[in-house]
Amino acid sequence: MTVPYATPPEQRAAAQMAEEQRATRQVPAQRADEDRSLGDLVGDLVADVQTLLRQEVELAKAEVREEAAKAGKAAGMLSGAAFAGYMVVVLVSLAAVFGLAAVMPAGWAALIVAAVWAVAGAVLFVLGRTRMREVSPKPERTVETLKEDAQWARHPTR
Repeated sequence: MTVPYATPPEQRAAAQMAEEQRATRQVPAQRADEDRSLGDLVGDLVADVQTLLRQEVELAKAEVREEAAKAGKAAGMLSGAAFAGYMVVVLVSLAAVFGLAAVMPAGWAALIVAAVWAVAGAVLFVLGRTRMREVSPKPERTVETLKEDAQWARHPTR
């Protein structure tokens, strides 16, 4: 199993550790006459399938954690945009009150602050929406390795 260099270091380390465990797994000693019983072969097959399934589950967990972290960051930005929108409403209302009550510099100052909050909210919203679009709920690498495993199971001698 090759580990692409584009994956985060902790995932590469987990994949390498799983591969080392698979390589160091003790295989039952073959008989001297090279004839293995059907029971031995089935036992080896079951052990290999169990190991494979455990590794696939671990890979899926790692991918889900990674996507959840992305979604959390995007949700944080969208929360910031919501707060900025709230501040816009409060300050625009305050500016309208000051502006209508008496034409004085305090109202215009509140309007300028509201405009700054509007810009901040727009920037956070655009960044959060962009990051949210990058989130993929499907574990891509797990699906790919499952396809490879299925292909190997159909043609184990290749």
